[in-house]
Amino acid sequence: MKKETHLWKSPHLNKEMTVNIYGHYGFAIMLFPSFTDKANECEENGMIEAIKPYLDKGKCRIFSLESVNCESWLNDKISSEQKSNRHYEYNNFVTEEVVPFIFNSCGGPVPILTAGAKHGAFHAGNKYFRRPDLFYGVIAMSGTYNLQHYCGDYFDENCYFNSPVHYLPNLHDDYWLSFLKNKHHVHLLSGSGENENPSNTEHLGSVLSHKGIPHEVDIWDNQWGHDWNTWNKMLAHILETRL
Repeated sequence: MKKETHLWKSPHLNKEMTVNIYGHYGFAIMLFPSFTDKANECEENGMIEAIKPYLDKGKCRIFSLESVNCESWLNDKISSEQKSNRHYEYNNFVTEEVVPFIFNSCGGPVPILTAGAKHGAFHAGNKYFRRPDLFYGVIAMSGTYNLQHYCGDYFDENCYFNSPVHYLPNLHDDYWLSFLKNKHHVHLLSGSGENENPSNTEHLGSVLSHKGIPHEVDIWDNQWGHDWNTWNKMLAHILETRL
């Protein structure tokens, strides 16, 4: 299996960022880390191995990103306003740096799905719902889509527009709704086992149903907990049966 590691100094984040590429052909999956900010987290926890058959046969390529959670919502040493601003900068890094990088790496525009588990599920869902003109779909596993779970009582305008369960119910612009209503790869998954909270996934699903946005909510039973074994199986399942 082909692997490449790319680093560059991000002008939006003012730091060096890493993107790992796995695979040689196919549509792109932009994968966000779950617990850490590391681009190689998914490889270290067996996710790349779990989906290796699909990478080897050229079904997809994984673009595994770094994140800045520990410099934003998970950083207790800075103010809430600073956390919000860092999150804003990360959004710009993804859309204005990583998306063009993916297109260039693939030789032109290709469908990009966002994906992730836990913290990564939040990023994957939020990036897709904010920019359905850029992204083809989302695979979000065991996430929360309510930014108040991270920011608490602080809720500025930037927080609102990065909290899918807040901004989607009030989305009435036909331009953006047309993108969301005409795509069919919104896959929201959760287990029901230890440390899982499927109500977060169901909440987002109910919001999407109310807006008439096609999606799939898939809640696995209580043998599937909040861990890599669950997420590795889920991602492989989606690649095998839905894409």
